[in-house]
Amino acid sequence: MGEVLIVTGGSRGIGAETARLAGRRGYAVCVNYRRDREAAAAVVAAIEGAGGRAVAVGADVAVEADVVRLFSTVDEALGPLTALVNNAGILERQMRVEAMDAARIGRILATNVTGPFLCAREAVRRMSTRHGGCGGAIVNVSSAAARLGSPGEYVDYAASKGAIDTLTLGLAREVAAEGIRVNAVRPGFVDTEIHASGGEPDRVERVKHLVPMQRVGRPAEVAHAILWLLSAEASYTSGAILDVSGGK
Repeated sequence: MGEVLIVTGGSRGIGAETARLAGRRGYAVCVNYRRDREAAAAVVAAIEGAGGRAVAVGADVAVEADVVRLFSTVDEALGPLTALVNNAGILERQMRVEAMDAARIGRILATNVTGPFLCAREAVRRMSTRHGGCGGAIVNVSSAAARLGSPGEYVDYAASKGAIDTLTLGLAREVAAEGIRVNAVRPGFVDTEIHASGGEPDRVERVKHLVPMQRVGRPAEVAHAILWLLSAEASYTSGAILDVSGGK
């Protein structure tokens, strides 16, 4: 049946680049989105236009029933799952911790932590040899913020990505003998729309001088790292966290 991949948050930025690249490399791709159906459809059209197979599935990864439906839809539409990219993530407007309320923190953790846990759960249930699966690979999208803390901007987002690093390490060891590899990429400053969510669309211009390479990254550069970790070229790599951050 070939390789079948789910990319959460696949309608834009790193997720969209990952989905398109995977399609070119022969994966059947599920482009998951939360709200922007048109953007997800455009990614699907690009994959199909290049001769690949793809579907767009709307689902909020913070909602357990949505996650279950997402994976069941892929079972029926594309076949047995072999790969997952946990890319969906959110941040909110820049502020200090002293100004944050519980509702904001809860929203961040629901999407950025609970969502990847639920998606990883569904992937393991399908791919693990313990459950009759044939193995597979998971790549979690973390952030250099997990190392840097994002003081004065979004410590809550940074903390959520620290949780993703720990999920990666723990799950990798938990399922290593069951045919599943689990790794993460940790992008640095990358030119995507997410910065606008924090209230500063031009943030990358302000911070690029902080990067040793003196530039921000491109979504495609992160996508190539993700696809390597999914591929057989990384067959002995699990529990790794790959920084794609221009040396920062």
